[in-house]
Amino acid sequence: MNILKRPALHNVDADAALAEARKLIGRRIEQPARRAFLQRTLTLGGLSLLTGCSITDNAGVDAALTTISRFNDRVQGLIFDPTQLAPTYPDSMITRPFPFNAYYGEDEIREVDEASYKLEVTGMVADKRQWTLPELRAMQQQDQITRHICVEGWSAIGKWGGVHFADFLKRIGADTSAKYVGFKCADDYYTSIDMPTALHPQTLLTLTYDGQPLPPKYGFPMKLRMPTKLGYKNPKHIKAIFVTNTYPGGYWEDQGYNWFGGS
Repeated sequence: MNILKRPALHNVDADAALAEARKLIGRRIEQPARRAFLQRTLTLGGLSLLTGCSITDNAGVDAALTTISRFNDRVQGLIFDPTQLAPTYPDSMITRPFPFNAYYGEDEIREVDEASYKLEVTGMVADKRQWTLPELRAMQQQDQITRHICVEGWSAIGKWGGVHFADFLKRIGADTSAKYVGFKCADDYYTSIDMPTALHPQTLLTLTYDGQPLPPKYGFPMKLRMPTKLGYKNPKHIKAIFVTNTYPGGYWEDQGYNWFGGS
């Protein structure tokens, strides 16, 4: 069983933190000159200047890491290509069984009642009514077989089916010039994504897994599936969606994980 855990930020090795920051930035910046400049200028002294805090105390290091993470968010957002597709795979490559992953154990999976379920839609949208599962299933569906990549280091290939999220946003009259789309879930999880990722052609509001109704362990009744994002950005058991210009954060993001969380 793989369960996400909050990264430890106490007694941080400052040199290791800087090395990881350089690696992250280097991987995200394609132009060699820009990459070299950023990696050279990211130093302990630079961190102190950026944050105004001493790196000798945990609070200062935490603030420095937060600054690096927010900078990385901006860089990833700038270089994200909303037209570039993640790889897809044949049925023969599906991982069986597909692993369960959450911030709790498999014996604590949330059960959502299908008959009473309604998806709440709020924020910067024209149609704020609630949606039932039959209404969502009546929309045009599509399947994709893509790789789920977990921040813990493992990956698995799964077959997901559902509504193209951009089509759903269009149907509800979402303001696609807004910055964020946020999600609240029945398991008390929450997260948010950038609008370009929400509109990406492979971002699905999934209702099925491997041709069958989405099982509870994979997020029944609904999971947002984004092959361009790390696993923790893909919320399960979604009960509410909202469009906003106010930064919504996320369950893990508010504890130190990178917010953009993708490529």
